[in-house]
Amino acid sequence: MCSSFEPHDDFVAPDHPVERSLLGGEPRYRKSEVARLAGVELSRAERLWQAMGFAHVSDEAVVFTDFDIAALRTVVRLVSAEVIPPELETAVARSLAQTMSRLAEWQMGLFKSVLGDSFTGDLETTAQVAEAILPVMEHLQDYVWRRHLSAIAARELNEDENRAEEPTLVVGFADIVGYTRLIRDYSEIELAGLIDTFEELVTGVIAENHGRVVKTVGDEVLFVADTAEDAGEIALALNERVAEEPRLPPLRIGLASGQVLARFGDVYGSTVNIASRLTTLARPASVLVDRECASELRGLSRFELIALGPNKVSGFRGLEAWALRRAG
Repeated sequence: MCSSFEPHDDFVAPDHPVERSLLGGEPRYRKSEVARLAGVELSRAERLWQAMGFAHVSDEAVVFTDFDIAALRTVVRLVSAEVIPPELETAVARSLAQTMSRLAEWQMGLFKSVLGDSFTGDLETTAQVAEAILPVMEHLQDYVWRRHLSAIAARELNEDENRAEEPTLVVGFADIVGYTRLIRDYSEIELAGLIDTFEELVTGVIAENHGRVVKTVGDEVLFVADTAEDAGEIALALNERVAEEPRLPPLRIGLASGQVLARFGDVYGSTVNIASRLTTLARPASVLVDRECASELRGLSRFELIALGPNKVSGFRGLEAWALRRAG
């Protein structure tokens, strides 16, 4: 089983009961047989396999199960039904794999912490526990996925049908101050506890104030909100909540408003870059916003804006910034 999205040098067939339990049976097929039974060209099957982050498989390696054939057939049906455009086939596979790989990493860590020494010391018991837990985890994942899908559908359906192809959003970055020093000074357990606390706090604050987490990368979270008012409240509340948490260092936060390219759960464009640059300029426990965001916030009685003037930032000549505070 691949433990990370980055492919290894070679793919090894399951050789103990835990992997066989997770993969749904004994390996029976070579890659050419999987492609033939799924009704696709071998080159296409290999391209999808590698897009999902798995290592190269030799021609004679028997590493695939009926589960792999069924999955490949599903992709073919979705493309044939034009649910997935053919030109986006590998991009969809890659995006799905990145999300699932991170989820699998977290679940395996949880699995190991529950089983302790038995995880590697008693493989038969580990396999039995895996078979018992897997259906429960699948059910929970399906529930969360459907809830998120429903929320996104409701948001999209409520938006103006004439909106621009690239939506206007407020993009925010929140960055832990001094993270490099923490990596050096903290033990792995202490650092893991800090990251867990950070992610739990920011996820809660962003959700409470109508924002959406795009992704977290170690010491940084990228989020979006539909309005500058919501984004401003998120940013200020994050700093306030972090100040109440003695285990967390302060944050630097940057907000920018404008059009973004939303693709496979991520966001791109100059608005994202501006928010990132503002984060690097911000002092600890402060929030900086760009011109567009400041314009939307100006006049709202609960916020105060302090003009900081233009800044020299790589890629943006004379980037103007305003410090955002609570009024009074």
